[in-house]
Amino acid sequence: MSFLFGNRSARTFKPKKNIPEGSHQYELLKHAEATLGSGNLRMAVMLPEGEDLNEWVAVNTVDFFNQINMLYGTITDFCTEESCPVMSAGPKYEYHWADGTNIKKPIKCSAPKYIDYLMTWVQDQLDDETLFPSKIGVPFKRNFMSVAKTILKRLFRVYAHIYHQHFDSVMQLQEEAHLNTSFKHFIFFVQEFNLIDRKELVPLQELIEKLTTKDR
Repeated sequence: MSFLFGNRSARTFKPKKNIPEGSHQYELLKHAEATLGSGNLRMAVMLPEGEDLNEWVAVNTVDFFNQINMLYGTITDFCTEESCPVMSAGPKYEYHWADGTNIKKPIKCSAPKYIDYLMTWVQDQLDDETLFPSKIGVPFKRNFMSVAKTILKRLFRVYAHIYHQHFDSVMQLQEEAHLNTSFKHFIFFVQEFNLIDRKELVPLQELIEKLTTKDR
């Protein structure tokens, strides 16, 4: 949640996505923040009693977008065409971009370009009222969960890139506690609802095990 971030959080990579105040989703977000404040992340990610799973996933997906937006915003000076000519997560994993609409065939591009494409694409999904309805009573589309899974799978790649290629910079900026807490929250959430295929998580498997074992 946003309260995790220090002064550098003012700088985001893309504009922050706000949940309308007074809406039910805003109340859910407040509930999530209060539960997170207790320090028990396993409890914090559970579906609150009587709530709709789609709505819970939607609120948290928006929140993770905002968190990653802030985290990546702090290290954009270090993630350049020169330092990161390919979008990778260590030497074994390289990501090529395709969104199925504007770019149908996966293209190889630099990490900053890939992350720009990715965050713009996520933003477009979050701004689509038919996919992420903000008004009470507006139903979620049948394909909502598969879109949310794709968003979260792609957001994971930004975490993976930051950890593998820019962790030194994160430490230099003293943001590692923020990054670790944010990622741990993200992992607990996707594990709770099986939102990302295990093979997609392999680039950070060791870290995931380290962060989650003591909370089992």
